[in-house]
Amino acid sequence: QVRLVESGGGLVQAGGSLRLSCAASDSIFRLNAMGWYRQGLGKQREWVANLNNDDTTSYADSVKGRFTVSRDNAKNTVILQMNSLKPEDTGVYYCNSEVYKFIGGTAGPVIGDYWGQGTQVTVSS
Repeated sequence: QVRLVESGGGLVQAGGSLRLSCAASDSIFRLNAMGWYRQGLGKQREWVANLNNDDTTSYADSVKGRFTVSRDNAKNTVILQMNSLKPEDTGVYYCNSEVYKFIGGTAGPVIGDYWGQGTQVTVSS
């Protein structure tokens, strides 16, 4: 059973920073191409950033220059570093990722696309 687990959310003042992590529930599952999304209260879920399987990245205009997405292969984790946070960045942040199995040094095919449970980010003014 594959689960994606986000962590690192919290309450921060405007101008501050937070570092979110997204990890698979078991070390045999590896994250491939993935994205971060967020949903503010009463708003639709919106795309924030992508990390492709070749580690190229793309960002929504609203976060470009402030957020950075990267991969920590040693920890099988994807990081969203959020700097210069603004109150409008408040919301529940979700990771979404293609997952593949990595067993005995061999990568298998992608087995599915999964969402994490979300982590709350609150930026006070």
